[in-house]
Amino acid sequence: MPALTVDDARGRAAVVEVRGYQLDFDFTGGDETFRAVSTVWFAARAGATWVDVKAREVVSARLNGVPVDVGLVEDGRLPLTNLAAENELVVDAVMAYAHDGEGMQRSVDAADGRVYLYGMSSLESAPRYFACFDQPDLKAPYRITATVPPDWIVLGNGPAQQITPGRWTIAETKPLSTYFVTLVAGPYHLIRSEYDGIPLGLGCRQSLAPYLERDAEDLFTVTGQAFDEYHRLFGYRYPFGEYHQVFVPDFNLGAMENPGCVTVDDKLVFRSNVTDAERSTRARILVHELAHMWFGDLVTMKWWNDLWLNESFAEYMAHRVSHDVTDHRGHWEDFGYVRKWWGLQADQRSSTHPVASDPVKDARETLEDFDGISYAKGAAVLKQLAAYLGDEVFLRGVNAHLAAHEYGNADLPEFVAKLTEAGAVGLAEWSAQWLRTSGLDTISVTRTTDGVVLRRSRPDDAERPHRLRVGAYDDAGRPTSVDVLLDADEVPVALDPAAALVVPDAGDDTWAKIRLDAAGLEALPKVLPLISDGITRAVIWNSIRDSVADGDLDPQQALEILVAALPAENSDIAVGSLLRWAEDSLLGRALPYEPFRAQLADALTDRLVTCPPGSSLQLAIARGMIATTSDAELLRAWLGAAETAGLVIDADLRWALTLQLVRLGAFGADEIDAELARDHSTEGTIQAARCRAALPDGKEAAWNRVMTDPTVGVNELYALCAGFWHPSQAELTAPYVDRYFAEIAGTAKIRAGIAVGLTAGRIFPRYAVSGNVVDQAESLIADDVVPAGIRRAVADATDDLRRAVGARTLWTKTSR
Repeated sequence: MPALTVDDARGRAAVVEVRGYQLDFDFTGGDETFRAVSTVWFAARAGATWVDVKAREVVSARLNGVPVDVGLVEDGRLPLTNLAAENELVVDAVMAYAHDGEGMQRSVDAADGRVYLYGMSSLESAPRYFACFDQPDLKAPYRITATVPPDWIVLGNGPAQQITPGRWTIAETKPLSTYFVTLVAGPYHLIRSEYDGIPLGLGCRQSLAPYLERDAEDLFTVTGQAFDEYHRLFGYRYPFGEYHQVFVPDFNLGAMENPGCVTVDDKLVFRSNVTDAERSTRARILVHELAHMWFGDLVTMKWWNDLWLNESFAEYMAHRVSHDVTDHRGHWEDFGYVRKWWGLQADQRSSTHPVASDPVKDARETLEDFDGISYAKGAAVLKQLAAYLGDEVFLRGVNAHLAAHEYGNADLPEFVAKLTEAGAVGLAEWSAQWLRTSGLDTISVTRTTDGVVLRRSRPDDAERPHRLRVGAYDDAGRPTSVDVLLDADEVPVALDPAAALVVPDAGDDTWAKIRLDAAGLEALPKVLPLISDGITRAVIWNSIRDSVADGDLDPQQALEILVAALPAENSDIAVGSLLRWAEDSLLGRALPYEPFRAQLADALTDRLVTCPPGSSLQLAIARGMIATTSDAELLRAWLGAAETAGLVIDADLRWALTLQLVRLGAFGADEIDAELARDHSTEGTIQAARCRAALPDGKEAAWNRVMTDPTVGVNELYALCAGFWHPSQAELTAPYVDRYFAEIAGTAKIRAGIAVGLTAGRIFPRYAVSGNVVDQAESLIADDVVPAGIRRAVADATDDLRRAVGARTLWTKTSR
């Protein structure tokens, strides 16, 4: 089925002006399908166009009262001819419920058998549950009615009202793009509040109600704090009426910015203890989606190449506003360790692209650009832009942009024009260097007899200026810093060349690869634990991680630095990020799994003893220790205790213990079943699936579900992928490496949207570190018959694998 191209979209926009939609749904007809009657009023400037509808069956269609031949539907498009100046189209269709999070998602809660629905319209998903002109620049108001079981509630982009038992209306909305129209229906638990005259709501499955009630005050507080700050910054009040945040099952991403009714992954309703970092992340996700109400929803991109205008802006504002006004902490530290690291990897893969790319990709290919470049790199560049222009000019331009294009669409040149009107100078050149190029500079230091020289190495001809701070640290970790404008390939810096450690970009202010000199690397085990600034430590760790990936640093030396830093590291953000990196990129990848697993496990065991009981840091360290230890008796003892040294052994920690015991061969299917009997919830079902995928005799069943079962929900699907591969089971899973390349393309026939690429990336044989696997992957990537989303996911995973092969080949021979 072909995707919408920019030429298609521009051609249709030249013909069609949408006046409005009336959508009527009936969700009482069974478990597999529902009825959708879509009425759309539109003006036409020519005699023909098409409407998008991806139905199980189009029952009928009438254009201006005249039947349309529904047999003409092809590739999700119904041709429309003999258009009048003003038109009414009515499409009656039977739609299939989705299981991949795209369209009208239907999920059954394992805890009580209750059914929950929500609409996900992003990119190509809207026509999977209503007929529409599906492109971002054809905005229109919506009125919605729905028939549901009498014990359900309905929410949407406008205020919802039950007019008779089981019959609901959603009031007419402001003009919306199709990709953020939603409807939420089911026996949701709803908590209502109000802030500054704005009606608020929080919703979730009934089985999660106690946990949402527990955290509701915090969630409402964060929402109110963000509203206040956005109103102050933008000088434009929230324009979409009510504001609901509904935590929904089987969600593909973190959240979706549907105006008035944000949908959020219900894994963010915490039923077990979590770290402070995870609570901050949840707060920041909510602040991110609220930013979209202005940038993305009020003003929307014209085509998907300006996706970054939505996501980069919301990413930047979420970190800024969360840091400035919420009660949660560590947001810019998280940006360095987590988000920026994500983007740095993306910008070094063969799939790298400019932050603001040319409009050449179709709607489906745009899915590939929901990556660390559109989010993290774009946010870092906007942070540089705000510093470059000054906050007053930056915000004056942003606010003028919002006012000029409210309820409409805009592109990058129009955004730049408003910034220029606000007083910005030289933005055309700045945009060309930062937004229209891909890849990243490398910044390093060289010591001279009387100072330090900062060097910029460029992958292209772009002259990207960097405003940053260079820090010099003595043996006690005490800093001296200098602000620098690096606008040439070499710039002298007045710092003591005898410093133990010199860190370019110590404040994490720019976007570049950072390299430490040999003297600094040697000093790291001693000096790094003494540096008090967590953001500077993030810069250093990103340099270490990237140096390992590039083969510039012995991965064994990097592990030794990590082991040396752990006794003093007090940030759960740092611990969580670095342990994920050790699992994803070091153990079984750049380094053989043994004996280095034991080295890290021993260090974590020692660190756990010194953690404050019951602390967030203790939980982060305990998770890492559980995942790396080979001490099955200790794990069994923990599983048999309610708590140990202040660490509560709750449901999620029990599943982590169970998974590791399965991988150690100490637990089997009976123990997994027993644990599921204790935790017979949707969350327990997902965790059990992950554990079963780790069983030696569970591999085949797990594999078949991933590759052939279209009904498995996305969270369970991803859990199966996560449980399948592990470096301790390399021999056991070796036969599946060839099968991956033979079978993965077929998954595009049973799933749609972002789940296709995410599945291909998550079930990739990442621990099969060999040139042969790289060769097989390259053959698949070159096969144009394989869907583009799968080839992109495989290409990204292969780039990372190729670097792991290179690092292991180089350093295994020369390791100390």
